Amino acid sequence: MAGPAPEPQAPIGEPPPRRRWFHDRGRRRLHLTSSLQSLLVTLICAVFIVTFLEQPFQIPTSSMENTLLVGDYLLVDKVHFAGGGIWGRLLPYEPIRRGDIVVFHYPIHPEQHFVKRVIGMPGDRVKLLHKQVFVNGHPLAEPYAVHITGDIQRYRDDFPQPFPVPDQNPRWWVDMRKYVRDGELTVPPDQYFVLGDNRDNSEDSRYWGFVPRENVEGTPLLIYWSMDPDRPMASTLANDKLSELADIFYYVLQIPRWHRALHVVR
Repeated sequence: MAGPAPEPQAPIGEPPPRRRWFHDRGRRRLHLTSSLQSLLVTLICAVFIVTFLEQPFQIPTSSMENTLLVGDYLLVDKVHFAGGGIWGRLLPYEPIRRGDIVVFHYPIHPEQHFVKRVIGMPGDRVKLLHKQVFVNGHPLAEPYAVHITGDIQRYRDDFPQPFPVPDQNPRWWVDMRKYVRDGELTVPPDQYFVLGDNRDNSEDSRYWGFVPRENVEGTPLLIYWSMDPDRPMASTLANDKLSELADIFYYVLQIPRWHRALHVVR
């Protein structure tokens, strides 16, 4: 009498069907876990870079033209001026120098970020005479400075002046007189006097005072993207797919300022 039929054997080198199902499930779980770990590491690295090393920043006004334009998107180096501590030992660090562009917390409203150029260092004597900046009695060479108008405004272009103006912060008008002697403004310790490159259209240290060292966030590293806010979209003559596609091509080809992309800020 014939015995029971033998169970089918799995091919050599492979587990039985039930074991193979558990094996495949385990591999899928391992792959999913590995993917989640990679995603988590990427997110942690991105948060770390934005929080401690680099930070995106958009130029909202024309005060730094033509160095920085409205619609420029900057990557801000937050380590360059980091000073002491662990970053000063692990990563390159340089002191703030005259002529550097800095991103900082606006002293009047610290939740806002401003970007200007350092003109006066601690201890410097600063004055403006007919739009020309003098530091410690010597005219400052400024190839980056732009003067749009030819008219002279006493407070803006012959700074400092003993009288207030409507755009000036009232507290600064009171404090400024403590630092003025013989027509020059002396920058106190751990403070900086900053100006916009677009001198005729910039609210800067002339109007609201010095920038404390602790307010400095970093320096612009490069322009990673730039959009022209004044260039209008192509007008859609008909509500159809072809017109919408034409608008998309116009947006991609015309509105971005490609020549400014990845431009190093100086």
